[in-house]
Amino acid sequence: MSVTTADGRTCPHPSYIEIAKPFVFESKVHECLTHARVSESEDAKVRLQGIAWIDSVRKAMHLPVRTYNTAAVYYHKFRLMHPETNGYIGQDAAAAALFAACKIEDTLKKSKEILCAAYNLKVSPSERLTPDDPGFEQHSKAIIGLERLMLEASGFDFRNRYPQRLVLKIAKHYALEQTPLGKTAYNMCLDLYRTLAPLKQTSPAMAMACVELASRLCEQRCPDLEAGKGYSKFKVTRAEIMETLLDLLDLYTHFRAQTTVGPDHPLDKFLAIRIILNKEAEAHNYPRHATTKPVNPRLGNGIKAPNTVKASALKKHRSPVSPSDLDMPDIASPRANGGLAAKPGLKEGTVRFMLSAERARDEKEWVGDYFRMEEEEYVIEVPVERGRERERERERDREKDRERDRERDRERDRERRR
Repeated sequence: MSVTTADGRTCPHPSYIEIAKPFVFESKVHECLTHARVSESEDAKVRLQGIAWIDSVRKAMHLPVRTYNTAAVYYHKFRLMHPETNGYIGQDAAAAALFAACKIEDTLKKSKEILCAAYNLKVSPSERLTPDDPGFEQHSKAIIGLERLMLEASGFDFRNRYPQRLVLKIAKHYALEQTPLGKTAYNMCLDLYRTLAPLKQTSPAMAMACVELASRLCEQRCPDLEAGKGYSKFKVTRAEIMETLLDLLDLYTHFRAQTTVGPDHPLDKFLAIRIILNKEAEAHNYPRHATTKPVNPRLGNGIKAPNTVKASALKKHRSPVSPSDLDMPDIASPRANGGLAAKPGLKEGTVRFMLSAERARDEKEWVGDYFRMEEEEYVIEVPVERGRERERERERDREKDRERDRERDRERDRERRR
């Protein structure tokens, strides 16, 4: 594709720029689900199946937790940009996410090895296959093809977060690492990746929320942690911690059997903790989602979210880590709705991915000077000689007289014919 500059030259298209977004807030998640026409319950069902597949295969292949974290985040981002209605099977997306995560985290595994491990989990030891089996050949090519879409959905952003390390440090700070509370908090951090909280929160927010919920669940309260004494050090707010706690409680309340910590504790205990946190959120006017933007009411389903507050309260508890250009759309991106209607490469022009929004904005301004159409209007007074103007007026009068004479002659001819 080529474009024409202001001076008439034909030049290559300046390309489109896609900015990597390390955080995806609730308003964007709601927009993606609405565009895909998928309800939250359906999305949660497919999401939990995919993460359970990643977790089981990861354990069978003895991969570290950091690979699981990266694979889960990539899987969430991929499903938001490419919903199930586009024809992608959930297990294929999960396998592609794990395959890409193995490369990023330097725990290299072949796609056939991942598919083989998943297959061997479902059969008896006598029926297990090896990665060289020809039955995995076609499926392996499909996984490799999905890897490119997986990286594009993440914006080629390899900055990943590992909150489990911080969970252990916080538990050690309160001398809880050797107690059942420390193990519960660590397992909760793994369960947290079954939700969309890792897309929305920083590592300190996730780690503190897991330790606090584990302390409440094990009845070993940490008053200093609940009072927020370490929030300023990690630049988090109580509203962010509250959102993460409620996301975890939603998981344990509705899908307790599909988690690691849920089956070890009764449902009544989770409900009791949720009631206490709901009262605290209502008393302090915390929003259900700490960092978000107003959603178009036409996109809603008519159901009011719990702990919903006014915009003034939302501004009061705005996250200090939220980007300054939160509402800024993708710069010069062909995907006006965040990439839901089309994929990179299907539009004319090249899609380039950048990590820095400032650099993309500067480049757009620099390139725009060459394609900006500028027009200037000038008014010039031209002197006219009076003598020539009078001659023109006389000529016009003579022409009018001749026209009148011709009209009279035509009238006489008509009368004679009568």
